[in-house]
Amino acid sequence: MDCRVVLAQVEPTLGNVSANLEVHLREIRAAIEAKADIIVFPELSLTGYFLRDQTSEVALALDSGALQEIADFSGRISIAVGFAERGRDGRVYNAMAWYEDGELLELHRKVHLVHYGMFDEARDFAPGERFRAFESKHGRFGLLICEDMWHVGSSWVHFLSNVDALFVASAGPARGVTEDETGLRSMHVWNKIHDTLALLYQTWIVYVNRVGSEDGILFGGGSRVVDPHGRETVAIAGFDPGRVTAHLDSDVLRRARVSTPLRRDEKPWIIARELTRLASGGQPQ
Repeated sequence: MDCRVVLAQVEPTLGNVSANLEVHLREIRAAIEAKADIIVFPELSLTGYFLRDQTSEVALALDSGALQEIADFSGRISIAVGFAERGRDGRVYNAMAWYEDGELLELHRKVHLVHYGMFDEARDFAPGERFRAFESKHGRFGLLICEDMWHVGSSWVHFLSNVDALFVASAGPARGVTEDETGLRSMHVWNKIHDTLALLYQTWIVYVNRVGSEDGILFGGGSRVVDPHGRETVAIAGFDPGRVTAHLDSDVLRRARVSTPLRRDEKPWIIARELTRLASGGQPQ
């Protein structure tokens, strides 16, 4: 793995797929011009986040014209994009698609839907049921959508699958301030999660959050890349749309895993045994 990744921190227009598609195509063209290998967009970037009663109307089938236009560009650059997906089963999913060489290479449906606080995703979306690593021509990767990353098992499964990088699409709101009043509490917490999981699971983490506002809620941006040592390499500051390019280097990945061989010494069969015991009513000891 040795690739250049563009983080496209965009401001989607709620429910306006055609306007959002134009933004995506503009960002994709710019990334191609910059000779990037991959471009990543935020959660629900093609459709907007607080869709509510618009969800079914705005949802896109995988054979939709908007997604086909994006797929056509993936012959020149690999593309990760978020949207409300109308599944063949008739349900709607919060989805993230990875297009490469003109084809849909991987589709991740958000597993951990948020339905607390200001969020009620379970009202409009069906949950995904899996976490699967996939082979891109640029490396072995895993996809997560926002809340998925707050549940450590999601990243752990990808760790066991030996991914080179986690790509995380988010629609994280801007909430609170830190105790020293130097930044947003919500972004501070996100950064701690990225740094910790990158270090523990020895992987690159590419986090792309959206900006703008919907329904009175401000989204926090803060898109960034963290290396397998838990160190930030690039970031986008502020609440405005923007883009930044990161270099994902296999030598950095290799050095992290050689110096601390955590995956080599992992024992997932013990965890599987303990989960089976707990699921059958066993008590913690």
